[in-house]
Amino acid sequence: MEEEHSGGVRRRWLVDVARWHPSPAQFQAAAALLPPHHRHAIARFVKEEDRKRALISRLLQYSLVHRVLGIPIHQIDIRRTIEGKPYLENGPPAFRNFNFNTSHQGDYVSIASELLCLVGLDIVCISKPQGETTVEFLKNFSSYLTVHEWDCIGRAAGSIGMLAEFYRYWCLKEAFVKAVGAGVGFGLHRLEFHHVEWSNISVYIDGIKSKKWRFCLFKLDEMHLASIAKGHPEDAIHSFKTTLSNVVVEEEEFYAALEIPEETFTLQTVEQLTQLYS
Repeated sequence: MEEEHSGGVRRRWLVDVARWHPSPAQFQAAAALLPPHHRHAIARFVKEEDRKRALISRLLQYSLVHRVLGIPIHQIDIRRTIEGKPYLENGPPAFRNFNFNTSHQGDYVSIASELLCLVGLDIVCISKPQGETTVEFLKNFSSYLTVHEWDCIGRAAGSIGMLAEFYRYWCLKEAFVKAVGAGVGFGLHRLEFHHVEWSNISVYIDGIKSKKWRFCLFKLDEMHLASIAKGHPEDAIHSFKTTLSNVVVEEEEFYAALEIPEETFTLQTVEQLTQLYS
């Protein structure tokens, strides 16, 4: 059953939040579709743009679970680990390791899901630093990247090139951390990425090259990048691992899932996300 459904479970959706300009009544109507604890979490954001991204992120989660697994909206139970990793509490047994991840930054909110592999997603906006030079800005992150990564950034052409190179590394590191379910305490310096013109991307974890992870970078537009990380369920941290039905998978089955080529994101509108509730 898993092989039959694996293509349908694996989704990559993207919403251009900058194109959505709801009135206060429209925003409240969309938020009212979610359970109360999600509405309360959204209301805690001070800035309107942050509230929009938070709302769409949660609508994406419910919409994806409903469309992929066929669970009625009112029966979907999405919770979070102590580190903040969202997961489906009541998934069907056949979809033993179904997991998803969301990200929002700048103009976009996105979601990715997998049936067997862990999946992490991150979006970054390549924006020029305000009130400081590019070099000064990058120094703020000196402890998070390795010597090799900083050397690659330093060889980039000009300040824009250096920023773009930095954000690629940052995006990949964040996708990995989100895939395993770790929180802000994870040492990003433990990860070192190697690549060939940003393809054939590999990761070294604590100095050891991992064969259990695959990464892909996407250029959403001139200012936004997205990354997808896929890896073995046994690498999930404890709190997230307990939400998976079976972290012990056959090697052949795992690598077959890991090597499925990445596809581009499918654009969704807020109207598409909310129509499921009508």
